[in-house]
Amino acid sequence: MLLDDFVKNAETIDNFRFKCYNIVNISILDKYTVRGEIKMKKLARSAAALVSAAALALTGAAPCLGQTTVMTANAVDTNNDDWLHAKGSRLYDMNGNEVWLTGANWFGFNCTECVPHYLWSGDIDDMVKDIADRGVNVLRLPVSTELLYNWMIGDPDPIGSVNPNDDPSYPFNIDLINPDGSIANSQQTFDVLLAKCKQYGVKAFIDIHSPESNNSGHNYGIWYGKSFKGRDGKNVEVTTDLWIETLAWCADHYKNDDTLIGFDLKNEPHSTYGGAPVDAIWDDSDKPNNWKKAAEDCADAILAKNPHALILIEGVEGFEGHGAWWGGNLRGVAKYPVMPKAGTSQIVYSPHDYGPVVSQQTWFEKNFTEETLLDDYWRDTWAYLVEKDMYPLLIGEWGGRLDGGKNEQWLGLIRDYMIKNHINHTFWCLNDDSGDTGGLWKDIRFSATAGADGKIEGNTMIIWDEEKYETYYYPAIWKTQKSKKFIGLDHQVALGKNGISLNEFYSSYASSEGSNIDNGKTSSGTPVVSESGTTTTTTVTTTSNTSTSTTSTTSTSVSTVSNRLYGDANLSGDVDLADAILIMQALANPNKYGQNGTDAHHITEEGAACGDVDGEKGLTGDDAMVIQMKLIGKYDKLPIA
Repeated sequence: MLLDDFVKNAETIDNFRFKCYNIVNISILDKYTVRGEIKMKKLARSAAALVSAAALALTGAAPCLGQTTVMTANAVDTNNDDWLHAKGSRLYDMNGNEVWLTGANWFGFNCTECVPHYLWSGDIDDMVKDIADRGVNVLRLPVSTELLYNWMIGDPDPIGSVNPNDDPSYPFNIDLINPDGSIANSQQTFDVLLAKCKQYGVKAFIDIHSPESNNSGHNYGIWYGKSFKGRDGKNVEVTTDLWIETLAWCADHYKNDDTLIGFDLKNEPHSTYGGAPVDAIWDDSDKPNNWKKAAEDCADAILAKNPHALILIEGVEGFEGHGAWWGGNLRGVAKYPVMPKAGTSQIVYSPHDYGPVVSQQTWFEKNFTEETLLDDYWRDTWAYLVEKDMYPLLIGEWGGRLDGGKNEQWLGLIRDYMIKNHINHTFWCLNDDSGDTGGLWKDIRFSATAGADGKIEGNTMIIWDEEKYETYYYPAIWKTQKSKKFIGLDHQVALGKNGISLNEFYSSYASSEGSNIDNGKTSSGTPVVSESGTTTTTTVTTTSNTSTSTTSTTSTSVSTVSNRLYGDANLSGDVDLADAILIMQALANPNKYGQNGTDAHHITEEGAACGDVDGEKGLTGDDAMVIQMKLIGKYDKLPIA
């Protein structure tokens, strides 16, 4: 039975997941009460395993050196020039062009599964492509300190997986499967996700959702004090120093990939409710629970590694007797702003805000309007930062279920206020397994059919909540005013099939029709041109230690070049893993990547000569292996003979 038939015949989607993948659905919480006015509920139903499907089957006799799984994103921007900075309450690119971050949350890396939820139901390539096609220009990705710790020590968490239909050629999440059948670990999955985002023009930032990997870890109100058992077997206590160390490591590790543009330092700092020993506070003291000081110290450590990263800082729950949503209270910024040593050009404040379906508040007890919400709550809590042009805001979480009443009234009001005031935002959330809010997705299904040639082809169907998307989210997505093209944050890569790149907007649309901020007011801009003036190819890989023999050879016959950089098969000016990958692609698919290949980034005659480094004439998989061994220090120079 094909997978799509199995879905149709399953009594419920949960029953399908349990039957096919042995998934256990867990309801984490019901309600909980927060000190003061705020009462919130956050449910998380999760799966105990991620479905990643079968091994990638290369056609032809492809070399497989070091058992490397390759996900290639062609014609993507690798110029590392998409970093952003703040001036006043707006965000800008390197040339001073204003940008608007309009995104969504996709959680799961923070949970015990250590991977975005619903990859057990859909293919990662299909899903990211669909996210881009719907105009999401940035993803907020919740993670945990535990997850980053295990990455930092070089032993990432595994992700669970079951192979649908027990078929090694099944076309489901092949980017997450190694040729030996093993599954990508959590960091490899994250890297594939970033590469997919880069391919489709989406940016991302991470959010430390909890100290330990825990589906209900957001309940815990501070950034330190929890413990976990690391992958190295050590019992690890999350201290402020460790929390900072892991984030600084992450900033350093990804500093050359402007797909990951920032770091949300801690999700929803709040009170002792949820098990924290003390409240998170905001003042000018050196107390360990002073969120303002901790955020400042963490910002310093991150910016020392990557001065271009955005630092997103949430509020607290209470300040000088005033209550707010968890993470929502930024009153303290007026008296005690976070002041990194490098200045505030990378600081973005990020409150969370919800409507009455999440929890009834006093400001919802009247026939509320934008002005009453401002007077009763928004203005003094966070909106003043934009109204006084002090700092940019990014509403890290807003959303909720459609009730036909007050919650939809609130959704419309906060949507319009964000548009009018250029407030960046990430909707909570894409997943539908957030119990108190639901998601933009209603269901995700993967279907597989056999073509006339017998080859199995797969497709992910994402069923969106069209009413929620069209009425409340779509109007607040950055797009051109008349043609309604989604505007991405990458200078070179268009945002999905319906969008344009940042350069396209400022070269062709900003002065003619403008966008949906400033009511279509036109403006001028300066497109960012890369040093080379061209786009390039990026490759992400996951590698195991197994090697196999080479069975395919591409011969080369070129004249000697005295200044040839041996190993530089893609002629980028450097020798790196991408050169080995290009050689393997040329051997595996010569019609596309060989010297006469159709792909714009095929290996050239000179590239093949540069890549011929194993001492034997002709380009083979051994050359790719030699380059990899040179990169890990096994050889001092190339060629080796």
